[in-house]
Amino acid sequence: MPGNQSLPGENPVPGEADKAVFWETPDLYGAYPRLTEDQVARLAEHGQRRSMAPNDVLIQEGERCETFFVVLSGTVAVVEDYGTPEERVLRVHGPGRFIGELGLLHGQVAFYTAVAREPGKVLVVSLDQLRHLVAQDSTLGDVVLRACLGRRALLVGQGVGFRIIGSRYSPDTRRLREFAIRNRLPHRWIDLETDEEAEELLRRFGVGPEETPLVIWRYTTLLRNPSNAELARLIGLPSLPAGSRHGDVLIVGSGPAGLAAAVYAASEGLSTTVVEAMATGGQAATSSRIENLLGFPAGISGAELTERAVLQADKFGARISIPVEATALHPKDEDHYVVAFADGSEIAARAVVLATGARYRRLQVPGIERLEGTSVHYSATVYEAQQCRTDPVAVVGGGNSAGQAVLFLAGYASKVHLLVRGPSLEAGMSRYLVDQVERHPRVEVMPHTEVTEVTGQEVLEELDVVDNRTGGHRRLAVRRLFVFTGADPHTEWLAGIIALDSRGFVLTGPEAQEACAHPEVWHERGRSCMTLETSLPGVFAVGDVRSGSVKRVASAAGEGAMAIHFVHRHLGYSAAPGTTGTSAAACGSDISPRIRRKESAWLA
Repeated sequence: MPGNQSLPGENPVPGEADKAVFWETPDLYGAYPRLTEDQVARLAEHGQRRSMAPNDVLIQEGERCETFFVVLSGTVAVVEDYGTPEERVLRVHGPGRFIGELGLLHGQVAFYTAVAREPGKVLVVSLDQLRHLVAQDSTLGDVVLRACLGRRALLVGQGVGFRIIGSRYSPDTRRLREFAIRNRLPHRWIDLETDEEAEELLRRFGVGPEETPLVIWRYTTLLRNPSNAELARLIGLPSLPAGSRHGDVLIVGSGPAGLAAAVYAASEGLSTTVVEAMATGGQAATSSRIENLLGFPAGISGAELTERAVLQADKFGARISIPVEATALHPKDEDHYVVAFADGSEIAARAVVLATGARYRRLQVPGIERLEGTSVHYSATVYEAQQCRTDPVAVVGGGNSAGQAVLFLAGYASKVHLLVRGPSLEAGMSRYLVDQVERHPRVEVMPHTEVTEVTGQEVLEELDVVDNRTGGHRRLAVRRLFVFTGADPHTEWLAGIIALDSRGFVLTGPEAQEACAHPEVWHERGRSCMTLETSLPGVFAVGDVRSGSVKRVASAAGEGAMAIHFVHRHLGYSAAPGTTGTSAAACGSDISPRIRRKESAWLA
């Protein structure tokens, strides 16, 4: 055995944990940290040592991750397609490193196989034990979370995971790719139109092109044009809980507002369920870097913020289910509402928080539809940025999302054209972003500019843009187009049920009470409509879906937290009907047996 390896059965000897074995994958991106001796010792108090022989499988691709492994001696290889002709080694880890990525924390199935390469020992810690420990040790928790986020990003960038085979012109192919991308699921798209591998796989499985899109995983699982829910079940995304579907709070939507509501509701002892139609994080999750969020002076990516919030909500016992699309809301009895879903299921709750956000407004110009999902994008994450290589790109929009995308993409693309319909950036973009965008050497800001046509058969080749002052046209040679032109509220399913404004956003507070079709409902309760309450008592709206909301991550999270204060008042925990006293729950008074103290968040 090499001299810098620990003795079998022992923690790495002093000083040795800081050294990497020569065959180990280097930690170039901060995704493979080496735990300190103290951290390994703390984990050892909650785990068991296990010997491993060469070729022992620790984690099996396709099986649910439930165990956290720390390498004490020897080496462990992380392998894709283990035992097949396509097998390839992704990483090799030595003493002091741990095995696992984001799926471990979320209970998803593994996207790789972890197999012993050299004999040695590992420390085995159950997921429950890990959660308990990192709840008490924020430093260790931060190390684990950041590494898991980095590893997931690397898996996505390498095309590890399941394959989606389908035509770029197929709406179902675009649907599956969007679902996978938004949920940060490792996968690789194989274009039926241009990729030679597609034909080979179709022959191998005896499938015709007319049966695509397909999802193939491990060359043993084949799904023909699956629904988003079928793909979610394959990967292990959480579904609706079985059995009784009654609770205190049902939160519809899991952007920053919905996740904040989930954290506060669950932490205060309320039975909390969150349902999400597409992916956790909402629009915020697609932001490459959020720099104006309190407490993050260096900024934070939308994906990391989302994962932290999801883990926090899960830590307190909130149940998050994906993909579940709400289709109807109606009172069940005097104390409950029922929300129905597209799959025919229902959930009853004593209070409902609407946090459905808004959907991206698509750009309507000739030639764009066939390139959506391949060269035209409505988000700018690492996945899309890596496809830019060094090609010039264009961004449409004048808000903060557009500014954040421009700065992020400028780190990948050779040139970024920012197309703004108005005269300047100041009207819709924060000053700190305006300054950075205008100073960046690879960014060209083009005010008074609109896209009139998109050109390209298989990939984007050119944009035709017009100066809306002079009418003059110009051709831009770009290979990617990113669109951030605002969003429309997802409230079609609420029309006629609660009061909406002229643009479809949900009215709350005095405006909602004034628009209420049955104003006597408030007199019967002896109170007025609360600030975030809709025209239905006990139904609240927060974040972007609410009329008059500030479209910022911090305000959305604040509204989500504040909504739970009003939920308590509605449920009678802190104020009798007709009173306006401050919530005792918010002040810390233990006035209801339903409100229980819980330990601090997983990664507070």
